[in-house]
Amino acid sequence: MIVKIIPASGSDFHGVQYNDKKMEKGTGELMLMKNFPSFINGESSPEQVRDYFKSISKNEKVKKPQFHAVISAKYQNHGKEEITEIAKDFMQEMGYGKQPFIVVYHSDTENNHVHIVSTRVDKQTGKKINDSYERLKAQKALADTLEKRYGVSSEEKLEKLLNYQIASLSQLELLLERSGFKLTKDTNDENDFSILKNGVKLKTIHGNQISFTPNSDNGRMRQLKAILSKYKDLCSNKVFKVEDRRAQESLLPEERHSDHWKPKIEFESELQKKLRDIYGLDVVFHHKDGQKPFGYSIIDHKSGKVFKGSEIMKMDDLFEMTDEKIDKKLFESLKDYNLADSFSKQILMEHLKRQNPENAIIEFMLFESKKIKNREVFNAIKNEVKDYVETQNNKDVHLIKSEDGKYYAVHSKLHYVGSLENLIGENAYQKFLNPSKELTPESRDENLSKELDRTIDDLIFQFTKPSGGTGRDPAEEELRKRRKNKKRT
Repeated sequence: MIVKIIPASGSDFHGVQYNDKKMEKGTGELMLMKNFPSFINGESSPEQVRDYFKSISKNEKVKKPQFHAVISAKYQNHGKEEITEIAKDFMQEMGYGKQPFIVVYHSDTENNHVHIVSTRVDKQTGKKINDSYERLKAQKALADTLEKRYGVSSEEKLEKLLNYQIASLSQLELLLERSGFKLTKDTNDENDFSILKNGVKLKTIHGNQISFTPNSDNGRMRQLKAILSKYKDLCSNKVFKVEDRRAQESLLPEERHSDHWKPKIEFESELQKKLRDIYGLDVVFHHKDGQKPFGYSIIDHKSGKVFKGSEIMKMDDLFEMTDEKIDKKLFESLKDYNLADSFSKQILMEHLKRQNPENAIIEFMLFESKKIKNREVFNAIKNEVKDYVETQNNKDVHLIKSEDGKYYAVHSKLHYVGSLENLIGENAYQKFLNPSKELTPESRDENLSKELDRTIDDLIFQFTKPSGGTGRDPAEEELRKRRKNKKRT
């Protein structure tokens, strides 16, 4: 979850935009009005809210009184009510808890997000609220809000990382970077280092506090080699380049085309994802200026150690380098799809090929995932697919016909691939296939029974699905259970 402060632009409170009729799809939905008088409420129009903000912001020293922030979740992982509560707590942390503010929810992009609008003029005193270092304050305010709500503490996470066994300063820098922290030289003392998170300084450490210890855990290294040897044959080890240009997109037009600007480069493969998900092993490639990697490191979160990759297995024996590349934003979207098997991959590849024939995605860039959408998102997918089948009016829903004649739906905004029949039900599916054919009462009863069985199966699956990784190979876990059962018999 991230927060962004929108630069102020004039005194007209243009950020107050929402659909007061709640009829038009895709427009903002007013979720919360806080600290307004009774005559300004949920029934008020955006114009009335803007006029009220202007009436209490009359301070000649404040030329741009609008406070406008956006809190954005990753994709659909948090619902509108949840983000609204986070926004309310965030405003309290920012010192705007007693100010009038509105929270407006938007779902017009891949990421659920809310806009928060208030005034920088104190309602009680008429003086300007201190906005020094506002962007940094916003980062800390959101971090504190999330910590209180979910127990997510950057400080605790940092302390845990600082106890990892490392052999060099570059390994420490890599370890921190992979967890969202940044290690920099302290400007006041060249022997000190500052650790930052989203631009906010969390800790200063002295050089003599950092302990470097070469790895000598031969037992763990043998275990890692066995894991790598096994999984390189079970999933794709083809490595491709991922280019992150999102920072460039936020620059001014004249800055975007600067010769000095370069995208952030990473190298990825399905094998790396599998190792992260199952064993907590983060494989990171080393490269220069986006050229092919010359080495790699392994961050072993289970043992709390960082290994030089060549100490475990030679890079060329483990990975196959390719010349393929993909945009980071697209890559992250593709990773969020529910690709349970190679067939799901083929359906998504066909959809992507239709959307962009010139730059088709290669299969090894799509990673299998057992990810299951939450109930709210899945219901939204079902409803939108049903509407699309009836109206053919939704740019986010696409139908793909497989080689065996069955239809599948791809929801490009909610990142879903699934059987059209399972999403809309057998009756509606048969009607879709044969629009002019009327179902008999007997076939309706049979279809209803099948749908009921399918619903029960889905419920059983939801209750029995694992809640997260255990650090064990699933195949080994199954073998352990069988041996246990044999002993009992």
